[in-house]
Amino acid sequence: MNSVTTPGLASTPLSVGNIIKGRYIEGGAEVYGPPHAQFATSELVLNDLVWKRSEPGPAFETPLAEIMDVLAETGKWLAKDPDGLVAESLEKAARTSPLPYAVLKRSFALLPAQFDRAQLEYQVEREFGGADILDGWRQMPTPPSGRNHRVRAYPPRIVHIIAGNAPLAAALTIVWAALTKGVHLLKLPSNDLFTATMLIRAIASVAPGHPLAQSFSTAYWRGGDTKVESALFRPQYFDKIAAWGGDTTLRNAKNYIGPGFELVAFDPKTSISMIGREAFESDAVLTKVADLAATDATLIEQQACASSRYQFVEGSTEEVDRYCAKLIEKMGVERPFCTPEGRPLPTDMREEVEGLRGMDDFYRVWGDYNGSGVVIRSEDPVGFHPDGRVVNVVAVPNLADALQYVTLATQTVGVYPPARKAELRNALACAGVQRVVDIGNAGGVERGLPHDGFYPLQRFVRWVNDEGGEVS
Repeated sequence: MNSVTTPGLASTPLSVGNIIKGRYIEGGAEVYGPPHAQFATSELVLNDLVWKRSEPGPAFETPLAEIMDVLAETGKWLAKDPDGLVAESLEKAARTSPLPYAVLKRSFALLPAQFDRAQLEYQVEREFGGADILDGWRQMPTPPSGRNHRVRAYPPRIVHIIAGNAPLAAALTIVWAALTKGVHLLKLPSNDLFTATMLIRAIASVAPGHPLAQSFSTAYWRGGDTKVESALFRPQYFDKIAAWGGDTTLRNAKNYIGPGFELVAFDPKTSISMIGREAFESDAVLTKVADLAATDATLIEQQACASSRYQFVEGSTEEVDRYCAKLIEKMGVERPFCTPEGRPLPTDMREEVEGLRGMDDFYRVWGDYNGSGVVIRSEDPVGFHPDGRVVNVVAVPNLADALQYVTLATQTVGVYPPARKAELRNALACAGVQRVVDIGNAGGVERGLPHDGFYPLQRFVRWVNDEGGEVS
């Protein structure tokens, strides 16, 4: 494959480093972005971004326990930040991230916890029943045929298109990739150019020369660039594309899928809340429920898939209006993953909301466009996708009436009171939902449980059988 060159622009762009098989490279050969927000990366040499399929990856035969040791030490290293790398990356990330600085800083502070050894071990145990099937060939229990079989969760070769809406997405990708021991190329998103690269540099600092760091590369190119992607997205080099992102990203990735080349899709999702009439038991309860619902709605400034955008409330119009008044008040509260003030509503969303004002027979709107939040009450869900801390509250006579609006694209449903999950969860699952949680806990994703409806480590690895022969 050949180098791909992008014409440079006369400016002082932000320098973005790449990782080539564990080695950090910085340079300004490739310049991207609009004139006011340019950034520059090293030259994109496609040959350097792939591993020969004729050779095993650097960590294919490294014991998982040793990899976990490195990851756990990386978490401690990130917390101490002895070289100032985390702080430097945070300051650079603030220049490209859509998140407010305070939210970005608190998200960076959570990165060390993603490398906690107990969580790593728990996830491997839940998904594989132990590390032995990653390190070697597990003898299968005696099948009805009486034959002997062995199975291995073999290390994969994956190109990852990672999401940039939150730094934790990069951390999750790297930890999951490390636990499967394969080789991994991470395409950096333009709104998070620094987190993934910083984390791999941290691994390299903790264990210089270790196969784990050598199993990773990171690079930026424009999403959908056919010169790059048609050369890289081939079974000749990779087994799978693991793609996070919106509809355009997923549809583009699907263009390259064929025999021997699989898509692991972290599809765009929408999340909702379902609030029972028990919320109106007292003013204090209503205030508490509105606070929990606001926590879910403002998660990562409503940029996370788990962020609640539609809230179905069981009650009369008057009761639901009381709830909306409480909700808009709680939307402007400081929380770990949002600021009180937010960011001004984008023009397109402002126009959508403004179009509803004055239609009092159908809609009522609380809040303004300064960024802290907007709440819209309606009889049916609005016809646009609420975003930028906009919540659509829909009054329903019974929570079961909200099921008609649930689809396969509905990821998380926060329910109040939690006791009503039992009456709703089967119907929600039938409609396509992937998570049912207590309201206020949409962001509390537990490692080791399915993500987006599947176990990610099980999807990452290649399952290989050794059938017949003697027991070994």
